Amino acid sequence: MDAQFERFSKAYQVIRFDLRGFGRSNLPADSFSNIENVRSVIDFLQLDSVFLVGISFGGMIALDFSLAYPDSVEALILGAPSVSGASPSERVKRFWEEEEEALDRGDVEGATELNLRMWVDGPCRNPNQVNPAVRKQVRDMQLAIFRKEIPDDIEEIAASPPAINRLGEVALPVQLMIGELDLEEKHTLVDRMISEIAGSRKVVIPGVAHMLNMEHPDVFNQRVLEFLSGR
Repeated sequence: MDAQFERFSKAYQVIRFDLRGFGRSNLPADSFSNIENVRSVIDFLQLDSVFLVGISFGGMIALDFSLAYPDSVEALILGAPSVSGASPSERVKRFWEEEEEALDRGDVEGATELNLRMWVDGPCRNPNQVNPAVRKQVRDMQLAIFRKEIPDDIEEIAASPPAINRLGEVALPVQLMIGELDLEEKHTLVDRMISEIAGSRKVVIPGVAHMLNMEHPDVFNQRVLEFLSGR
């Protein structure tokens, strides 16, 4: 969200933090809940309510949090989100298997390249068709994640019940955003969310895959700001 922080902070108080296991945050040697971690940040900063912006896995957490604590969320902006409880496609399951096999071999570079091909390049492009600066930034982030130590007894507490069968309960302004070149199954999931979340709106950003906010930050930022100002 580097390309969003400065732009959004001109109009809003902007808060971002590393999820456990990402960035500067390590995984704890016990159980944890991403939903409750968001709750802790909001409580620590003494905020009554927030606009939540989440991309991919972050979008899943934002959606789960809004279902658990609807009074704490004023609006949701979800970019190519995952949804807790949704069944992965066969393509995504094969990707996970190949990634795990590479990591088991100690091939961190290979596992990272698999991530880049899936999530940065997307199914329609080769690496030479992607902004090299974006590819490098995601590569550096993913390498750092893979190199973090994972405690043996780590346990992430999942949302219960999951969000996939609760989409109709979302009673907030919601903007769903997705890259034109993202996986077909991501488009299918966003379309399901649009059909089940009353009043939600869909934005397709042309010429980008899964990393929509990184590849076309100006377009992404403008559409988010238009949504928030027009609520």
